[in-house]
Amino acid sequence: MTIPHPPATRVTAALARRGRWRLPEVAFWALALAALFLLPGRYLILNEIAILALFALSLDLLLGYSGIVSLGHAAFFGLGAYTAGLLARHGVAEPVVGLFAAAGAAALVGFATSFLVLRGSDLTRIMVTIGVALVLGEIANRMAWLTGGADGLQGIVMGPVLGTFEFDLWGQTAYGYSLAVLFVLFLLARRIVHSPFGLSLCAIRDNPLRAAAVGIPVGGRLVAVYTLAAAYAGVAGALLAQTTQFVSLDVLEFHRSADVLLVLIIGGTGYLYGGIIGAVLFRLVQDELANLTPQYWYFWVGLILVVLVLVGRERVVATLAAPFAGLLRRFGRPVREA
Repeated sequence: MTIPHPPATRVTAALARRGRWRLPEVAFWALALAALFLLPGRYLILNEIAILALFALSLDLLLGYSGIVSLGHAAFFGLGAYTAGLLARHGVAEPVVGLFAAAGAAALVGFATSFLVLRGSDLTRIMVTIGVALVLGEIANRMAWLTGGADGLQGIVMGPVLGTFEFDLWGQTAYGYSLAVLFVLFLLARRIVHSPFGLSLCAIRDNPLRAAAVGIPVGGRLVAVYTLAAAYAGVAGALLAQTTQFVSLDVLEFHRSADVLLVLIIGGTGYLYGGIIGAVLFRLVQDELANLTPQYWYFWVGLILVVLVLVGRERVVATLAAPFAGLLRRFGRPVREA
């Protein structure tokens, strides 16, 4: 007679299966690392993609796993950028220290504002997130003696990463640094979403009333994930400030929040890789269209988005991936984590 496993054991086993690495995932990160050596002329755009991917990953934790819509996520991105830039300008030139400081500052503001954002309906949340970003943007503009105002924060000089890797003009160190940070934070996010905490977030996203009825602390979980997402966005902003050695009011503008939302629309929400894949596609398409039609490239981006909405992203992806479906079925078996 077979003794059934208790529910907790079954859940743990299911989470372990979901958390195993698959060959397409390994191949994806291997290609990203190989680009560090095979694409010497594209380091700058690769660095931008890595930063945008981390920014999109932070929003996916909110939108994809928690159901929180934000149109002011640039508030934390910009706060992280200014924190890292100001530290470097005042003598703290170690990039990793700047990352931790930016994450802490963004997490602190995210925690303080989460109690406002999480009240009310989705429309209320959208308006509050936009308001937070506008307030921070105006503060940065008014405090020109600290932030540089419209002229931007200049005079940023970064030291070597971990005292070893100097930033170079062509961006190889910048891309390697951003890719390493993206990978580490991706691993952390992957662990979180494949944990009981991640399952509780999905339950809250699907039906918050039912989640509260079964004993999930809805408010506490949403505050926690909002704070975490703010920290991730702060790190993304710090990476931009450190690798470009310049910060302007542009990091707090509305288009930052809109662009990262478009990235998630393109790549999909709720599976972490959506933000990364969306960042790759969005930035490469943007670069190519800007070269072809410098004045009207936003028109073509909008047209692509309309097609995605009308046809459906899943149908477009299925059509493009059809030639590789057999290969993925053959080699898509899980790989145990080291």
